[in-house]
Amino acid sequence: MKIYRDSSDIEKILTKKSFDEIELSPKIREANRKLFGEDLTAIEIVRRIIAEVRANGDQAVKKYTELLDGSKLDRFEVSYDEFSEAESKVDPKIMLSLERAASNIRQYHEEQKPNSWMTFRDKGSILGQSIVPLRRVGIYVPGGTAAYPSSVLMNAIPAAVSGVSEIFMAVPTRNGELNPYVLMAARIAGVDRVFKIGGAQAIAAFAFGTESIPRVDKIAGPGNIFVTLAKKEVYGHCDIDMLAGPSEILIVADESADPILTAADLLSQAEHDPLATSILITTDQNLADRVSAEVDKQLAELPRREIAETSIDLNGKIIVTENLDRAIDLANISAPEHLELLVKDPWQWIPKIDRAGAIFLGSNSPEPLGDYFAGPSHVLPTGGSARFSSVLSVETFLRRVSLISYTRDALENVSKEIISLAKTEGLDAHARAIEKRF
Repeated sequence: MKIYRDSSDIEKILTKKSFDEIELSPKIREANRKLFGEDLTAIEIVRRIIAEVRANGDQAVKKYTELLDGSKLDRFEVSYDEFSEAESKVDPKIMLSLERAASNIRQYHEEQKPNSWMTFRDKGSILGQSIVPLRRVGIYVPGGTAAYPSSVLMNAIPAAVSGVSEIFMAVPTRNGELNPYVLMAARIAGVDRVFKIGGAQAIAAFAFGTESIPRVDKIAGPGNIFVTLAKKEVYGHCDIDMLAGPSEILIVADESADPILTAADLLSQAEHDPLATSILITTDQNLADRVSAEVDKQLAELPRREIAETSIDLNGKIIVTENLDRAIDLANISAPEHLELLVKDPWQWIPKIDRAGAIFLGSNSPEPLGDYFAGPSHVLPTGGSARFSSVLSVETFLRRVSLISYTRDALENVSKEIISLAKTEGLDAHARAIEKRF
């Protein structure tokens, strides 16, 4: 990994590109050129797919599922027999782990649920808030280079806890075959229907509906650049949770950090995606040197070495700072998805961190703990959007509705002020709606 000394320019390399600015690799561009017959940008491909799905429904979804995923499907929805077959293939021990993880996730999100409330105010007015779950949501689960039953739990369980009436799931297949643990995780989490589709065509199908795939109110869940850009394009036709791009980890470490563990944690995210980002900010030059060497050593042992190595080469960085205050400042500038504090007293730094998706405190709280088991959802803001966005939660699937009730006397008491404010804005009909009551 490349090592940088802190300087006035270091903040620039921590500033993330927007999703529209992410360039496709030459390999992916060449593959797309063969598929589409011309050199298209990611957003051009996404817009073409969305337009076709919106116009032609199932026909377009079938076309792009075969073209992009190599899956020729007679039907999109997973059948009862396919669920039964999946159940026969799973290891009971792994299923027990999934059940335990699901229990932790469910318990954590039960504690998040907000309450409806009403306040009786002076002179006959009642104000309040009603918490209403969405009726139907679509969960997207990645399935390209790996299968993610954990993402099923992390998306669908918060939706189920919130009280969503119907939870649908889209997951791409490999030549028509679904990972059995993904299907079993869907059953554990309370997913109602599963569709064997992915990519921009799945997002478009959820946003607009097709002959066999119902339209949803909100789409949640991470995906590749095409999925993320598709979510961005359909926002407004339905809601989305966030624009979740390539995975990120930023570690702030002092001289007490273990270089072997630090390198392992950096690589835990690098293996996700060639565009993933792994950054270490440390006050100790010796640790920086040892972590850099250890990353190279551990890369050689990884089954997903090619992906992780590309990620480290493109986006891996080690930054050496004078002190931890500066390290935390740089972490806030980066606004990472995952922030690990491998320092002597991690808790003292929490009040100074205001830009991170999730914070992992100490060497016994590595990022994969959050990915699989602890309880909070691992669907987190990326690309610097932790500056303004939050982790997926129960509230992702809820709507807040205002309640307003006044008696005649209470309304009359404030009527003159409402009338004067309405007339100040030139909205006479607003004023008259009050005047005609008295």
